Amino acid sequence: MLAIGRTTLYELIAAGQLKTVHIGRAVRVPVAELDAFVARRCHW
Repeated sequence: MLAIGRTTLYELIAAGQLKTVHIGRAVRVPVAELDAFVARRCHW
């Protein structure tokens, strides 16, 4: 959805800019969190 690489995504998560949800061993980023991230980055 963000058109970024895996490494960049991991860096955003490590920096606390994206929150994740752990489901078992899987790590997911909720769609609402992606929407909020994009809204924070857009300066219209």
